[in-house]
Amino acid sequence: MSKITLPQIHPSAVVDDRCEIGPGTRIWHFCHIMSGCRIGANCNIGQNVVIAPDVVIGNNVKIQNNVSVYSGVICEDDVFLGPSCVFTNVSNPRSAVPRRGQYEKTLVKKGATIGANATIVCGHTIGRYAFIGAGAVVTKDIPDYALVVGNPAKQIGWMSEYGHRLSFDDHGRAVCPESGEKYLLENGMVTKVS
Repeated sequence: MSKITLPQIHPSAVVDDRCEIGPGTRIWHFCHIMSGCRIGANCNIGQNVVIAPDVVIGNNVKIQNNVSVYSGVICEDDVFLGPSCVFTNVSNPRSAVPRRGQYEKTLVKKGATIGANATIVCGHTIGRYAFIGAGAVVTKDIPDYALVVGNPAKQIGWMSEYGHRLSFDDHGRAVCPESGEKYLLENGMVTKVS
């Protein structure tokens, strides 16, 4: 019989009512987990993280220190959110104009990495295993496996699922140097073939 590991929540963290937190998840110092959010199993929520109402976090997600994940954001399994990265949820915020009913959705797909201090402007999708460089400002959808950097973020290459930059041959084939997994670049899109 397997043992179920309860979430570990630091005493300084605040977890509101109606939150779902999966087994094995750890929530560290000074976090605020707000009402109605869902956090999967085996996640690590670093110090001083805020997860807003109704946010959905998948399994095995790593959220580093000082990140605020606002309503409208969905992170699928195995996502990495680097220290102090930023999400938005309203395109045209004004202090005097309430926009609570106008939150735009942001989807971070399975295995994606968002680097330290990157900003993700709302209403976009970050593709599977995409890699957003530190300090990048994402203002559009990012394809699966894409490597983007800068402000505004521009694609400069492709990344493997193990986080290595891929070098494609003349036939559009590449191999991850760590895993040996093979990738194919066709029509401006990358797929894993093994």
